[in-house]
Amino acid sequence: MDEGHKIDNRPGVKVLIEWKGKRGWAYLSSLYGSYTTEYEFPRPKGEIGKFFCPHCESELTSSRKCEECEAPMVGISLVEGGKIQICSRRGCKHHLVEFEDLETELRTFYNTYKVF
Repeated sequence: MDEGHKIDNRPGVKVLIEWKGKRGWAYLSSLYGSYTTEYEFPRPKGEIGKFFCPHCESELTSSRKCEECEAPMVGISLVEGGKIQICSRRGCKHHLVEFEDLETELRTFYNTYKVF
């Protein structure tokens, strides 16, 4: 999360992305369901990119393929546990959230948002 770079008025999720031999930064919206993104270089729709951690530069991979377009999914681990998965194809809107321990995640959600 980058507090200094807002997407949808929230801290953006910074990643490195590579396609066609170019590597640069990308910012993704931290709001689940938002498709707002910003890229250092133009990235055409339909292009499949490789995503990397901006700190250690490890590739953000997943064993899943997109259920809609068959492109590789990108896995981004959540600090609280679980993982967000997004499609690596520009323009595809398939994504999902996986939780490691649903009971703990729901308790955290209820405590954070005071939902009873």
